[in-house]
Amino acid sequence: MNFHKQDPPQDVRKHAAEEKRIVEEYKNRKEQIPKTRYSLFSPSNLLIVQQRERLLLSLLRNSGLSQLDEHKILDLGCGTGFWLREFIQWGAQPGSLYGVDLLEERITEAKKKCPDETHLHSGTASSIQYPDQFFDIVLQATVMSSILQPSLKEQIAGEMLRVVKKQGVIIWYDFFMNNPNNKQVRGIRKQEIKKLFPGCRIVLKRTTLAPPLGRLVAPYSEFLGILFESLPFLCTHYIGTITPK
Repeated sequence: MNFHKQDPPQDVRKHAAEEKRIVEEYKNRKEQIPKTRYSLFSPSNLLIVQQRERLLLSLLRNSGLSQLDEHKILDLGCGTGFWLREFIQWGAQPGSLYGVDLLEERITEAKKKCPDETHLHSGTASSIQYPDQFFDIVLQATVMSSILQPSLKEQIAGEMLRVVKKQGVIIWYDFFMNNPNNKQVRGIRKQEIKKLFPGCRIVLKRTTLAPPLGRLVAPYSEFLGILFESLPFLCTHYIGTITPK
């Protein structure tokens, strides 16, 4: 059952073309980026993951959502299920976890890695196949910066607001800076986030040491990596919460 209103035909075509571009880009990226880059055995990636985890758990606690076993959680662009497995470690029940991704092969891999009770399917974030106010937590992590079509970003933001409960929260983790070496992603600044989620309470914090700098520093000094990441002007991402009012 489709819970989303019908889009104008021109938007449907534009969004389908943009989603096709994204799928092709991720397939190309998979071939070009070494598997070890996102391994927790990589000091620079471990630095990113641990700092992000501390901040996210603090944000959830401050939002009154620390008892995750009581909440339904949606991960948009769930990939192979990394965040879903993190939520399980933090206390969420597998049967209350939902993941959606454009790439069928990623969902296939996620099903191998996540508990059987986890709800996983391939589909578009612009038309989420769940009822209004169904989720307590909706996560998007580096999904929106991969979208270059403004109307598709607006559509996805609207869907996130539709499916999250009024007392729930949207978790945001994404680039606010452009990557000069990758024109297929575009950083999203505070003003754009505010336009995507009008009338919402938005709390954002800069995090994640610029990856090239992290890969240079972290293998030699964990202390310097943590120190540099504490300096906002060296960070490339926002992490935060978006709460409907």
